Amino acid sequence: MEKGKGQFSLKFHGWVGLGIIAISEILLFSGNSFVNIYFTPLVWSGYILFVDALVFRFKGASLIVSRPKEFLLMLPLSFLFWEVFEFFNLYIQNWHYVGLPEDLIVRWLGFGWAFATILPAILETAEGLETWDRIARQKIHPFKIGRGHLYLSLAFGAFCLILPLIASPGLAKYMAATVWVGFIFLLDPLNYWMGSKSLLADLERGNPRTLYSLLISGIICGLLWEFWNYWAGAKWHYTIPILGEVKIFEMPVLGYFGFPPFAVECHVMYYFVRNVLSKKCLKCAKVPKMPKVADKNISIIF
Repeated sequence: MEKGKGQFSLKFHGWVGLGIIAISEILLFSGNSFVNIYFTPLVWSGYILFVDALVFRFKGASLIVSRPKEFLLMLPLSFLFWEVFEFFNLYIQNWHYVGLPEDLIVRWLGFGWAFATILPAILETAEGLETWDRIARQKIHPFKIGRGHLYLSLAFGAFCLILPLIASPGLAKYMAATVWVGFIFLLDPLNYWMGSKSLLADLERGNPRTLYSLLISGIICGLLWEFWNYWAGAKWHYTIPILGEVKIFEMPVLGYFGFPPFAVECHVMYYFVRNVLSKKCLKCAKVPKMPKVADKNISIIF
């Protein structure tokens, strides 16, 4: 955090990101048709570049600069994860899209680009927040995680995700909250069992920093999503059944409570897939042992 004290230094791609945001907003209000359609993915691409440069400034390493392969992996995963939530929206019917281009190629280009920015935006913001002194110093009394806690979490997570699928349409629209927490309770115990990055393992060590940074990241990204969505031409509208007319931008006020757990859920889903892929790759990479050569003077053992 002391690096660059007294002056604001930022890597070039950070300035590019700020430029993308500024130019996109100028062109949007100038009536540019391309920006009117693609405003959301444009500004979020700029945001990701800017935040990545900030993370690099404070940590000396960042997702795009130091882990570009991981960044590239996040993009299709982000799209796929959001498609999972689109599937649940078929039942809860809490949002829909307006102002979309009629050309399906143009429309799906926008969907793909926009959805690919969700995961990097959340995780980049959280990574940056972890460098904040108020979060970096946080400690709690270690949780004791037992097998019973893990089984209970798994069962509750499965219940949350199954419930809106089996409820009547009239009830399902009230069950968005179960979708925003279900994958946390279902997948984080599995991450814990796989011995890799897990929020439960962090809490067991008395480390709440990742959780806190994710919750705040959800608030920041949620506010920006709704702010930029409000001005976009191609956008989403909400049909939340409780206090749906009391809004900040396009989002009913109660909907903002969904952003912090959504950020945690994205983190848990991402590391679950990473854990599965890494274990699968390790298994595939194992070289079978070869038999010893019969010659007394030569022995090759793998």
